[in-house]
Amino acid sequence: MDKLLSDIKACEVCKSHLPLGPRPVVAGHPEAKIVIIGQAPGTKVHASGIPWDDPSGRQLRKWLDITDELFYDQTKIAIVPMGFCYPGKGKSGDLPPRPECAPLWHESLFDKMPAIELVILIGQYAQKYYLKKEVKRTLTDTVKAYHEYLPKYFPLPHPSPRNRFWLTKNPWYVDGVVPLLQQQVKNILY
Repeated sequence: MDKLLSDIKACEVCKSHLPLGPRPVVAGHPEAKIVIIGQAPGTKVHASGIPWDDPSGRQLRKWLDITDELFYDQTKIAIVPMGFCYPGKGKSGDLPPRPECAPLWHESLFDKMPAIELVILIGQYAQKYYLKKEVKRTLTDTVKAYHEYLPKYFPLPHPSPRNRFWLTKNPWYVDGVVPLLQQQVKNILY
């Protein structure tokens, strides 16, 4: 696993497409029980090199109801984004994750993490990639149908502060889905 993580962190496959250059951000361990698959690091995470080290990460930890210490315990939680490097700025936020990363690295990572019990899919890119034909028409519909993907997958919206409008429009998520997500996490980690 250490060799694979080193190889990923040295990756420069899409270097010419990255405005800030490559700085792959990933965390994993053979004993990890949960993997979080998000989009790609933002500028704050690119700068720190620490996954989910931003307001989105703080919100995600609240949704999971876990401490920073537990979140960053790689023997419990792996963090494997769809794109390992900051992809650049788009018109309404960051660009989509680079398409090279997941096909190049995900399978090898998961082969080395046999204890994974739950894959948390954050946002449409992760959901479309992993749920394939079972993904619903919209992210909202996919998140509403979370129970259809259990026990392996748990789809979530992105915890970005930019999603406040979505959260306000969909109170069923915080009221009904988040408590069930927290229970799933507790059942696996405690």
